[in-house]
Amino acid sequence: MTRNEPFESVPMANDHPDQAISLSQALLAPRIVIEDTSPVLDAGTFAAKAISGQPVTVSSKVYSDGHDRLAVTLVWRQAHSRRWHCVPMHSPGNDLWLAEFTPVELGLHLFSIEAWIDPFATYCHDLEKKYHAGVEVSLELEEGRLMLGKGLERSDGALRKEIQTLLDSLPTLPADDQVALLLDANTARLMSEAEHRSYLTRSTEFPLDVDREAALFASWYELFPRSITDSPDRHGTFNDVHARLPMIRDMGFDVLYFPPIHPIGTQYRKGRNNALRAETGDPGSPYAIGSHEGGHEAIHPQLGSRDDFRRLVAAAAEHGLEIALDFAIQCSQDHPWLKEHPGWFSWRPDGTIRYAENPPKKYQDIVNVDFYAPEAVPSLWLALRDVVVGWVEEGVKTFRVDNPHTKPLPFWQWLIANVRSQHPEVIFLAEAFTRPAMMARLGKVGYAQSYTYFTWRNTKQELREYFEQLNQPPWSQCYRPNFFVNTPDINPFFLHSSGRAGFLIRAALATMGSGLWGMYSGFELCESTPLPGKEEYMDSEKYEIRPRDFTQPGNIIAEIAQLNRIRRQNRALQTHLGVAFFNCWNDNILYFAKRTPERDNFILVAVSLDPHNAQEASFELPLWELGLDDNADTLGEDLMTGHRWTWHGKTQWMRIEPWHSPFGIWRIEKAH
Repeated sequence: MTRNEPFESVPMANDHPDQAISLSQALLAPRIVIEDTSPVLDAGTFAAKAISGQPVTVSSKVYSDGHDRLAVTLVWRQAHSRRWHCVPMHSPGNDLWLAEFTPVELGLHLFSIEAWIDPFATYCHDLEKKYHAGVEVSLELEEGRLMLGKGLERSDGALRKEIQTLLDSLPTLPADDQVALLLDANTARLMSEAEHRSYLTRSTEFPLDVDREAALFASWYELFPRSITDSPDRHGTFNDVHARLPMIRDMGFDVLYFPPIHPIGTQYRKGRNNALRAETGDPGSPYAIGSHEGGHEAIHPQLGSRDDFRRLVAAAAEHGLEIALDFAIQCSQDHPWLKEHPGWFSWRPDGTIRYAENPPKKYQDIVNVDFYAPEAVPSLWLALRDVVVGWVEEGVKTFRVDNPHTKPLPFWQWLIANVRSQHPEVIFLAEAFTRPAMMARLGKVGYAQSYTYFTWRNTKQELREYFEQLNQPPWSQCYRPNFFVNTPDINPFFLHSSGRAGFLIRAALATMGSGLWGMYSGFELCESTPLPGKEEYMDSEKYEIRPRDFTQPGNIIAEIAQLNRIRRQNRALQTHLGVAFFNCWNDNILYFAKRTPERDNFILVAVSLDPHNAQEASFELPLWELGLDDNADTLGEDLMTGHRWTWHGKTQWMRIEPWHSPFGIWRIEKAH
């Protein structure tokens, strides 16, 4: 039996596994098995992630009964295109097949695996074995001529002429030359083109979501525009932010992120340090969105006009920065939607609105929408989509989404796909400090990036386990970690008493550990005064205007700039993938490598996790990864200082003094 039409490769089973398979099912079931395909998320329910211009490696287990040779190809296309591209897959052994393709266009792609029994490849394999074993092959040569004849019958045009030329030349050649001609790569190519593909089997189509590079590699800087002022009594503006752009650029950042820039409600407005009552002049939390001046589509009038915002977006772009906005789906009790669409909210039996709570915390200044209220479906969903699209049309291509895990997953899956179908360059970052399964699921439904547990990973074991987890499926296929070192909400305990060295430690871990990292302004000044006993800032900027002197002594601006420069200059550091840990005999020193698959960019990172004391350790250079023996010489370069040297052998020694620098970043290569 032969099949000329592809059929889906599915398990040979039915809906009732306790029942025997029928003869008709067996006759229609594929002979070729295609399974364990990667990168695939939840059997193709969700799209794995890729970056435009970067190769995607596809692997699959493909095998069949018997000893016939298989031909396997990878096919792919853009989801909105009917044109398929094709590349042959190769097998390193054990039924594993591999291929690469490089998507260029942004948005959804589809790929599939095709496989068939290749009679001519099987013939060539057997002919070569017999010929080299000295076995008589005259009958095999006749079989070869017959196979070429069948290929001729299935061909036309130029292909037919080439096969005819082969057939005509075979009888004129000695037996050895006939064998050589039949085994020639060009003959295999011609017969492959003429092959009718016996038992052709095709896997299901798997989705792949292709983002721009900034979804994988970017440095984020967060600031409150209202605090860019010389006085706590004067509200900063978009125009004031222009003066900060050069310094932010020079520190090496490429994303400038603002918390909500919308009008702020007055009812139940929070005061300083989250006081339940605001004093006269308190600006309130920007997360209490909405007033009589507008809602999510509007700009706080004290920040400036829409034209001011547009000029800032353009000025930022001239400095190599793109503006990211906060998309927080919550409303003050003054938000216009409460009057215009009361059916979008939850109301209590006494007629009051249900405000946000996270006992013992109370957020009376914030109320949440009800996504599944009868009057909210679908009007609320469409209104929120239109808010995002409206800001995209103003030049905003990146959104940090506040607490997305508290909103319906189907909403995000629809909204992100809907927005990116028209604007595939848009990136969504999930601010989701929640359960691992939910964080992964947000990545699956479309979020390009996510906040992480990195903020609370401090020990060598914790950091190693977390970095390695992020490098393994399914996390490596659905989740891109953005290592924020602090946020307006999170003043990590580690920074409370670790001093300048502690800030450098966290900056080094973040910048070297992931292609995505971020910091909230004040980190470069080593700000860490907490509310007693809490991971929160005293005098939090969420509730007041906080001018800063960004040149004050003790800052780490130069170190941050150099860390970002190192990232830009080394491809291995432009992703969270490619990490490996090696022996370093000190539990206070985290020692790891980031390297490209080709090993042409190999970075070693050693970070002391002790901000107060010097730490020493013997450690191993991973010479085996460079194809070197244990006694080889390698060239080292300190990427923070530019110092160069030659290492001799595998075992080395280090001493890290946090009062000088709590980390080392070295580029290593073979000595020539």
